[in-house]
Amino acid sequence: MSGTLTVNEIYLSLQGESTFAGLPCIFVRMTACNLRCSYCDTAYAFTEGTKTELGAILKEIEELASPYKNGRSPQKLPLVELTGGEPLLQRNSLPLMKNLCDQGYTVLIETSGALDISQVDARVRRIMDLKCPSSGEVARNRFENIQHLKSSDEVKFVIGTEEDYAWAKEQLVKYSLPRICPLLFSWVSPLKPEQQDKSLNEAPAGQTPISRLELVEKIIADALPVRFQLQMHKFIWSPEQKGV
Repeated sequence: MSGTLTVNEIYLSLQGESTFAGLPCIFVRMTACNLRCSYCDTAYAFTEGTKTELGAILKEIEELASPYKNGRSPQKLPLVELTGGEPLLQRNSLPLMKNLCDQGYTVLIETSGALDISQVDARVRRIMDLKCPSSGEVARNRFENIQHLKSSDEVKFVIGTEEDYAWAKEQLVKYSLPRICPLLFSWVSPLKPEQQDKSLNEAPAGQTPISRLELVEKIIADALPVRFQLQMHKFIWSPEQKGV
């Protein structure tokens, strides 16, 4: 394959989120993002990265996946996820995902929901955010993406305040999201001081923080058809550790 991508890191770990949580996964973290969410825990990927040939990326993925070649899982493991940063800022992420699908991988992409998802290969599982108010980026949501979602995709709401929860509930009804695909309510893990990049938005004033217990209790009380999730990797490794 010809072309390059600017990549922050490639590593094998466990998928810590989504309906695939707990499965082995190769992460390809892209450099650059056009958003500055208040709770972002990967600000180092905004600028840090190396321009890498697509062929070299595929070779590294193949090497990391090689121990799983003789596995008997009904789906090919490990999974491969493109994340960031924002992978869709780089056009060559599209042919990379297509090639990985052609090779039989289950391919995931984590995307902010602020860019067009319609050009992503139909075989890719798109995990798309809808940015809640506390992110400071709610105005950047591209709601036109909703019409392109498939039943194999997932929509994620990252929730850190009571206002986020109320807003997310409204979107479920407004866009009939439960009829489209699985929905994720992800609690915001507070950033450690060393993770608080100066470029991030400040959360809007006057919002009321919500604990993970309070979030779960609200989901149950309101009988929401959503999956609550924590970032599993942050409970296994140190929350600020890279490459996990």
